Amino acid sequence: MGLSRTFVGFSSTDIKYYRLMQAWNENINIDFDFADCQLYDDINSEGENYIKSKCRKRINMAGKFIPSIGEDTRYKYKYVRWEAEVAIEKGCTIIGVNLDG
Repeated sequence: MGLSRTFVGFSSTDIKYYRLMQAWNENINIDFDFADCQLYDDINSEGENYIKSKCRKRINMAGKFIPSIGEDTRYKYKYVRWEAEVAIEKGCTIIGVNLDG
């Protein structure tokens, strides 16, 4: 049985934590594994609807949603909060990760 696909939501200021998750996933000595559903290429657009449509496709592929909740996440409602709403709408399992104590 394959891994559940996972979409990780994070503020751009917390990308280092997402990169750390990727490193754990690649390390054979760490028992941490997930099928990553992130966007692999930068979106060369400023259009909110276009960006959201690309993200929605990836979230719809996922069975799990991991929002990384950092110091400024509450101010990132345009995308971060929207991603959570889409994951809830889809019925994803949500595992919040508190990065801010």
